Amino acid sequence: MRKLKLIWDFRGPHAKKIAEHHNIHLKEFIQLESLNITITGVEDLSDSHSIAFLVVDETDMKPIRDALKPHRGQVYTGK
Repeated sequence: MRKLKLIWDFRGPHAKKIAEHHNIHLKEFIQLESLNITITGVEDLSDSHSIAFLVVDETDMKPIRDALKPHRGQVYTGK
């Protein structure tokens, strides 16, 4: 089954801290909705661009996407 990485982009001097805070809310949503999602995180793409993300099965993506409104998504490759 294909997995998708839902991504929220944050830019600016505080991007890393904002992404880390957003990741907390993603984990709270997972727990609140009793979802079977185990991969979330934060990545720094540059000094002024960080992302928060979660990885979902493609079959489960639409209701999660509609509820959380990620900025973009991509196929998850495990990296």
